[in-house]
Amino acid sequence: MHWRYRHTVLGLCTLAFASTMLARLVISPVVPDVTDGFGVSTGAVGLALSGMWAAYALTQFPSGILGDRFGERRVILAAVGITGVASLLLALSPNFVAFAILTVALGAGAGLHYSVATTLLTKEFDDIGRAIGIHVAGGPLAGLIAPVVATAVAARYDWRAAIAVGAAVAVPVFVAFGWRIEPTPPERPDESMRDRMAIRPLLALLSRPPITFTTAVAVLGAFCWQATASFLPTFLVSFRGLPETNAGLLFSAYFVVNGLAQPTTGWVSDRIGRDGAATATMALGVVGYALLVAGPELALLPAVVCVGAAMTWGAPLQSRYFDKFEADERGAAFGLVRTAYMVLGATGSVVVGVLSDVAGWEAAYGLLVGVTGLGLALLLGNRALRLGL
Repeated sequence: MHWRYRHTVLGLCTLAFASTMLARLVISPVVPDVTDGFGVSTGAVGLALSGMWAAYALTQFPSGILGDRFGERRVILAAVGITGVASLLLALSPNFVAFAILTVALGAGAGLHYSVATTLLTKEFDDIGRAIGIHVAGGPLAGLIAPVVATAVAARYDWRAAIAVGAAVAVPVFVAFGWRIEPTPPERPDESMRDRMAIRPLLALLSRPPITFTTAVAVLGAFCWQATASFLPTFLVSFRGLPETNAGLLFSAYFVVNGLAQPTTGWVSDRIGRDGAATATMALGVVGYALLVAGPELALLPAVVCVGAAMTWGAPLQSRYFDKFEADERGAAFGLVRTAYMVLGATGSVVVGVLSDVAGWEAAYGLLVGVTGLGLALLLGNRALRLGL
């Protein structure tokens, strides 16, 4: 019975992650309709979306503290509930100011989920790499489905209906999670938010050598993930000369590979160790990005497969964090480091975008070869020198 319940927790956490991700991703395909509807520029909508992703990253840390204070189940329900309400209100926005504010609120609500859900899974599973890998796969699943659904609904109805899909998905997930998942006892019910957010202990946590090392590698991985998710179709069209349809198919293939490979990478990290699995992902990144930039056209599909598999670095690196955290600090600690590496990694979009304008796409995506190569070198150096990190 416990085995069945554990996998119910895993399945519903994954669906909750997919629902919070889908609610954010259905906005991008209808951006042109939003700009026309409100009479604003694409840059204005882009600024609102940047605010959404920034809010998502910044709420990772407080979500961990809330999980320790009130229990993971309550926080996950709050995340899915806020996502559903924000999506519905976003679809009903009377003007662009309301749209922008609600977009940021959607990101903040969705950001409450991931760190807390991951902490919950580490309490239920011993093979946490596999569990985290399956959980992370909810993101690529949403990335594959959201553009198709949003485009189809917008074509049949309008952009407001497409955004409301986020609420339509969140509601049944909220009900199922509340019905099937038992209340989770808080780790630190009496400790105030103010005490948990004191600066000195936070800096002490981040400065621990194992945490600093893992965060450094995670920043490199997040940098590449952000650049790939933001610009891969544009790179394929502008630099490799592919038709938009073919570029879109390869982008979909990227999400498929990324989603399917996440559980496998997590399982491998349970078997051969976190560093071994993370090293393999960075090596695949070097090969994949090199083929994207310099390989023949026939190599583009294998390149995308390699990059999709490379971007599963989260399963071993996140598991590595939990191997190092004390049991009673996992919620807040993971939220803190996730906020740190997501915020720093988000520069991938800006750096690669600017570099493509200044030096061209070859240099921009060639940089990703170097970034994954640096991650590979760090992991190999750590192993060779036996630093004990």
